[in-house]
Amino acid sequence: MPPHDSEERKPPGDDERPIDVTTETLVADRSLGAVPVGWDADMAVTALYSAHYRSLVRLAVLLVRDVASAEEVVQDAFVALHGAWRRLRDTDKALAYLRQSVVNRSRSVLRHRAVVEKYAPKGLPDAPSAENGAIGELERSAVIEALRGLPNRQREALVLRYYGDLSEAEIAHAMGISKGAVKSHTARGMAALRMALEQFS
Repeated sequence: MPPHDSEERKPPGDDERPIDVTTETLVADRSLGAVPVGWDADMAVTALYSAHYRSLVRLAVLLVRDVASAEEVVQDAFVALHGAWRRLRDTDKALAYLRQSVVNRSRSVLRHRAVVEKYAPKGLPDAPSAENGAIGELERSAVIEALRGLPNRQREALVLRYYGDLSEAEIAHAMGISKGAVKSHTARGMAALRMALEQFS
């Protein structure tokens, strides 16, 4: 089972392997799509964690825009999956459950961040952390910058489609919307993205 301690967010052995969030490496790992029948919560969540933790963090980084929050979102999604394991009607859909949980928790992070920023007193900026420096490097990419400017739903649809390599049905499930709405958000997002990139160039 993934660790509960907030100071141990990363899986064992990943301490020296930073999360790579380049567009070339964001295709979701599908090596463990189904969980063998009879596995208990500990066995199933541990296996899913090993197979999908990093790809889910990459996805979450593009939604919440920082690595620390993304890791927390994904960790919490795994903890929730463990707690809900006995109530899952179809354990083959555990990965879909995780994706939906990551999207929903990312939305909560963004809502909370908006409230904090709205009411936070204006003061001197904090010194940039090492993580912020890494994200700063990432954000120099024109595509990432353009993605950041999109409305949340459009960004979610594009990230899940082109970086998560999900089908329209999988995106609809993850976002909690219809396939028609997925098409609409994707089309509008792509149009806005093209316009932003044309202005950038």
